[in-house]
Amino acid sequence: MSTSARTSKLWAATAMALAMSSGAGLATFYAAPSAAQEAPATTAPVSPAAPALAGLPDFTQLVEAVGPSVVNIRTTARVNNRNPRLRGMDEDMLEFFRQFGIPVPGQPGQQGEPQQPESRTVPRGVGSGFILSADGYILTNHHVVEDAEDVIVTLTDEREFKAKVIGSDQRTDVALLKIEASGLPAVRIGNIDQLKVGEWVMAIGSPFGLDNSVTAGIVSAKQRDTGEYLPFIQTDVAINPGNSGGPLINLRGEVVGINSQIYSRSGGFMGISFAIPIDEAIHVSDQLKKSGRVVRGRIGVQVGPVSGEIAESLGLENRSTGALVSAVETDSPAQKAGVQAGDIITHYNGTVINRVSDLPRLVGNTAPGSKGTITVFRRGKSLELPVTIEEIKDASSASASDGPAASGEATAKADALGLTVQDLPAAQKQSLGVRGGVLVQAASDAAAQAGIRPGDVVLAVGQTEVLDLASFNAAIRRLDSKRPVSVLVRRDEWAQYVLIRPQK
Repeated sequence: MSTSARTSKLWAATAMALAMSSGAGLATFYAAPSAAQEAPATTAPVSPAAPALAGLPDFTQLVEAVGPSVVNIRTTARVNNRNPRLRGMDEDMLEFFRQFGIPVPGQPGQQGEPQQPESRTVPRGVGSGFILSADGYILTNHHVVEDAEDVIVTLTDEREFKAKVIGSDQRTDVALLKIEASGLPAVRIGNIDQLKVGEWVMAIGSPFGLDNSVTAGIVSAKQRDTGEYLPFIQTDVAINPGNSGGPLINLRGEVVGINSQIYSRSGGFMGISFAIPIDEAIHVSDQLKKSGRVVRGRIGVQVGPVSGEIAESLGLENRSTGALVSAVETDSPAQKAGVQAGDIITHYNGTVINRVSDLPRLVGNTAPGSKGTITVFRRGKSLELPVTIEEIKDASSASASDGPAASGEATAKADALGLTVQDLPAAQKQSLGVRGGVLVQAASDAAAQAGIRPGDVVLAVGQTEVLDLASFNAAIRRLDSKRPVSVLVRRDEWAQYVLIRPQK
């Protein structure tokens, strides 16, 4: 073997030893001089080099800086001391016992049973939180303090305070507490827009009651729609019961979220956790601090996603955006503005609706009484509708609609779609709040496969509004038998586009 060959093998063995000893692949590799270097250059395209890894981050300074701002929260609840067997006992039966002087087992004061108070305070649960300001305001989760009798906050220096719940918002799972203290180490708030997927983040909390536990991971995704009003941050940071309410911290030592939920089939961490974006939490906490509650706007519509096929059939240019209006509440701001079931809301106050969940968030953050503009896509045209926002209520009223009307009206069979329809009676038009439409008497073939059923009301075929039987027939005659068609169908209080593929 030549000297150059031995040298080449020696360099190769050294490189392999370095690779095996590096473990995480962080070692630097050096090319050995060999005969292979003299080989002809290849003409294959070369991919751009990935950014060099600088190694794992050191979290020690972050823990020292942010750790004192994280608090442990434990709560108590008041429970009834009455015999559990009596829970759910009919009140008439209890009154019968009392009226005839018959002792009720488990009741305080009965013969042979010690006198006990009606209720007692017991430990309820533990959670986490963080100091928002030096004068004692603390952020945590709503579910940490929900229905709590007392809320006890423990600082890292072992001081304990009984906290007052300033306000709590179930929709966003955010709660604001206040303790009587000053000069506390407050956190720094980060910019959620600068948070990137793949970025290192850290959590501090009290999993299973283990105070000031630190875990770390990366941001797995942003804008996760797991809540009505929140685009959650998804991470792989280990979060367990007791971590709820604790901060999610970036490498600059800034809080970017509140740890709130986990995805789990066992009740413990399984690699996916969710945090409330800090900008959303601060918006809620500002309102809680001001008035003790959160005021949100509403326009009174029910919305759903727009499928790609429906968007294509309707001629919607940006097929990945929009919220399909499936129902409009009676006397709601949306109805007064002229929004109709079947409209696709593409913008709100000029902001694009990228996801269905964007609309309730944008409207919810609008002050009631203020003016707004809704841009809708309706039968091939974009319309801007002015709307006045009203305050959302905890409970919404639902209006009932009449069932299918009796037969006897003029009917028509649409062979291309498999529909048998009739004119919509005036009484049903009024009850549904629509200008027109045709009532489905029977659905077969393509229409049945698409999910249309008797009693549905057809409001539009493609880009054509259906006012009566004549306009329905005219729309059917203009159909291209080779292309699918979108049909706007009203069922009870809901409207939805259905894609039907006409038979040849």
